[in-house]
Amino acid sequence: MAINTTPVYSKSGQISWGTVLTTANTAVDGTGTVVTLFTAGADGARVERIRSRALGTNVATVLRIFINNGGSTAVAANNALYAEMTIAATTISQVSALLTTNEFPNTLDTTAFPIVLPAGYKITATIGTSVAAGLMVTAIGSSYTE
Repeated sequence: MAINTTPVYSKSGQISWGTVLTTANTAVDGTGTVVTLFTAGADGARVERIRSRALGTNVATVLRIFINNGGSTAVAANNALYAEMTIAATTISQVSALLTTNEFPNTLDTTAFPIVLPAGYKITATIGTSVAAGLMVTAIGSSYTE
């Protein structure tokens, strides 16, 4: 098999997000209520970071990030739990920025990102406890295809 000796650079930036996460999913196999954050194009993609922001007052929860092989998320064998982070309880304020940004990579796991995804692979997310206002989770990366 030939080895690529030429550097490969992404063709265009890709920023994507799923629907707001509010519903608990206690499954740790990537099945159940999941939100697709990022899908690699025909030539693959690179995800640099994932950022989560609370959209208001929420109880504490855990954010779980999965890599899916492009198949159905309902099949556990298609999903791998990749990273997780505790999300602290939040209280909305209209006079100060109290809603923290939670981001991968973080100081607890500095090597988790970037991720180079094969064609059609996806990054999905779940939360462990239902929250009232929700979490907006955004993936920032680039695509090797236009």
